[in-house]
Amino acid sequence: MTTATRDARLRIYFVGVGGQGTLTATNLLARAALDAGIEAVGGEVHGMAQRGGVVESALLLGGWRSPRVDYGEADVLLGFEPLETLRGLPYLREGGAVFSSSDPLAPLSVALGQSVYPGIERIRREVDAVAAHAWFLPCRSLGREAGSVQSGGTALLGAACASGLLPVSFDDLTAAIRTHLPAKIQGVNLAAAELGRAALV
Repeated sequence: MTTATRDARLRIYFVGVGGQGTLTATNLLARAALDAGIEAVGGEVHGMAQRGGVVESALLLGGWRSPRVDYGEADVLLGFEPLETLRGLPYLREGGAVFSSSDPLAPLSVALGQSVYPGIERIRREVDAVAAHAWFLPCRSLGREAGSVQSGGTALLGAACASGLLPVSFDDLTAAIRTHLPAKIQGVNLAAAELGRAALV
């Protein structure tokens, strides 16, 4: 595993479901990058306003002109829900990295018995077939431990930034939490980021 330099050009693809803070995490990582002097461009690829809808976004670091990420182009995939990680896998380049929640949040079709949720082991196998590095963290559980289930996304960011695979460091992330998040939720998110870092094994 190599450590990304500040001038690394990186395409990051985010996938999750509504209510998990996927877009908040994208914005937080973008602010952390900009504060650290790293060029960043991002955009929402697709977002459902209602809770539980699919949310996808992209963040490109290092001087890209457009936030567009096509199939096979993402260097890093951040999945805030395991099934969405599987669905977003075609965007990852071969040999890329995956940081994913291992805590399922079944979509409506599964809840209604119209489809079957794949097992986490199948998801892991398919990820491992593409990614050179892959971590699965119990993000909802980590968020709950930090004080809010919604901070599970920050736990995933904490792991990603602590991995050395992003030009944004863990210290950059915590500085952005202190600078850009409301004071009343900074403590929870700092705790979640630290739990994410500790879970990166």
